[in-house]
Amino acid sequence: MEAPMGAIFPSLAWLEDLKEKLNNDEQYARIAKKWEGDMLCHLTPDDSLEEEIFLYIDLWHGKCREVAVWDEIGDKEPAFILKAVYGDFLKILQGKLDPRSAMFTGKLNIKGNLATIIVNTPTVLDFVRCAGEVTDEVI
Repeated sequence: MEAPMGAIFPSLAWLEDLKEKLNNDEQYARIAKKWEGDMLCHLTPDDSLEEEIFLYIDLWHGKCREVAVWDEIGDKEPAFILKAVYGDFLKILQGKLDPRSAMFTGKLNIKGNLATIIVNTPTVLDFVRCAGEVTDEVI
């Protein structure tokens, strides 16, 4: 019997899988217990992704409160906007590109309080771990 396939990244179903993972992962809950801030992942097109997509994720004290796919950056401005070409974002999730290296080389642009990101590096890295663990199927 084959294992069930995960949701395709990027999609609302993938976001729902991520929300469930974050809300049930004891390690993430412990590491992210002081994190306060929502984010918008702005994926720009490449050979695999035809049009830009916006993935909204609301994180608060080790839990994920809300996820959504936005058509555009709207009136509600999240604490952080992470912008990257789809392929680079996928490499981060797959562990092929370190998010810190991506930031410093300009492959991942972050709008928001960078000091918060730096102080909370363990939280960021564990979020990436969780996201990577639900990223089986990609476009």
